[in-house]
Amino acid sequence: METILEILAEVKPGLDLSSETELVDSGILDSMAIIQLVARLSDEFDVEITPVDLVPENFNSVQAIEAMIRRLED
Repeated sequence: METILEILAEVKPGLDLSSETELVDSGILDSMAIIQLVARLSDEFDVEITPVDLVPENFNSVQAIEAMIRRLED
C-alpha cells in the first residue's frame, strides 16, 4: 500500500490521503489523474489495467486501488 500512496502523492501532490476516502466521487481524481495513475501503477506493479478495470469503484479509495492491483497480479 505504501507504493500506491507514493504514486498517488506524485499524481496529486499535497493530497491528504489519510482523510480522503472517495477519491473519484469527490472529484479529487479526474480523468487525467486516473490516466496518469494507471500508467504509473501498470509500470510499478507490472500489471495490465484494461478499459474494463477503468470504473470509479476501482479508484475511489487507496484500498480499492490496492484490491484491484492484487486481483490483477493473480
